[in-house]
Amino acid sequence: MSTTAFDLDDTQRMLRDSLARFLADQHGLEQRLHQLDQALDVPPLWQAFAHDLGILGAAFGEDQGGLGGGALENLLIMEAMGETLYTGPYLPTVVIAGGLFKRSADPAWQRMVGRIVDGHALVAFAHTEANARHGWAGLRTTLNAHTHGDGLALQGHKTVVHGARWATDLLVTARDPQAGSDEAVSLLCIPANTPGIRRTDVRTIDGGHASEVFFDQVLAQPGQIVGRRGHARPLVDQALDEATLATCAEALGVMQRLMRDTLDYVRQRRQFGVPISSFQALQHRLADMHLALEQARALTAATVPMLDAPAPQRAAAVSSAKVCVGRACRAVGQGAVQLHGGMGMTEELAIGHYFRRATMIEQAFGPADWHIDRVARLHAEAQAATVG
Repeated sequence: MSTTAFDLDDTQRMLRDSLARFLADQHGLEQRLHQLDQALDVPPLWQAFAHDLGILGAAFGEDQGGLGGGALENLLIMEAMGETLYTGPYLPTVVIAGGLFKRSADPAWQRMVGRIVDGHALVAFAHTEANARHGWAGLRTTLNAHTHGDGLALQGHKTVVHGARWATDLLVTARDPQAGSDEAVSLLCIPANTPGIRRTDVRTIDGGHASEVFFDQVLAQPGQIVGRRGHARPLVDQALDEATLATCAEALGVMQRLMRDTLDYVRQRRQFGVPISSFQALQHRLADMHLALEQARALTAATVPMLDAPAPQRAAAVSSAKVCVGRACRAVGQGAVQLHGGMGMTEELAIGHYFRRATMIEQAFGPADWHIDRVARLHAEAQAATVG
């Protein structure tokens, strides 16, 4: 079995190893490409995850129908999925939606956790917009009183909504000026087949599925709001931090496979009668790649306890980890492709597919510059509070 950055107990080790074996057997490169091409109505292997492996409940408490785990179980699963390039909706459904629902005292959202665990609910997170890719500035989707009846009207356009083509429900962020201020934001969970929702599906550069989702005066009810109306920002910020760190864990799996395949190649490829792994310049490049991966592993693992810290400390720790992981994705991904030469970008070789996924992860939930600015802003606010 492959190594992991995290300290595991026996149960966690069995969880990761069983998932890794299953994915290696059921989700090889050719199988993956076929499954993604055929995954029009159901994501690949989802029912097997729910019923054969039970991993959809790994991060939920036993009282919620889960296995009693938490954030670390999510990271273990994402790391294993990264190693086989699984691009199904685990992140939006389990990590983001499940994380939000399990912290709610509302019985309706507790029931949604049960539906996620048994594989009946697939939830897409509709948050990103053309003018609001990261953070809250530029959010244009709005929630207002409906012109007909007592409900609410959802109007807007969300971009790059992963897993929307399979979703039974959509989690949507929207400005809610009637909730008290122009800056108020509410979070809604609405059925994906609600009238007024229009979807355009696209394929991402890593072969996955995403969608543009349009809301045209979609009727919603106050009971579909998750948490307090107008107070969604801290809830969503926490969910996004958890999703960002889970994506860092996925990156560790991606980079581990890139390193392993590259090492195998340079040991076999011969030039001037010797393996190219004997060339000092290439040894230096491989050492740099390995160091970048190990730094990313260490910082990702060290950030796990910070998910329970107060919001500013949590945000700074997660952003720091994301910067380190993003830079490692670039160093390891580009190094792997370059050491393979032109064949590194061919469809037949796994390296090119892993490189494209690493490139997407580098930008997911904000590139390095955005997270560096976020950390600087948080430190400035902390210093100002201390002086005050």
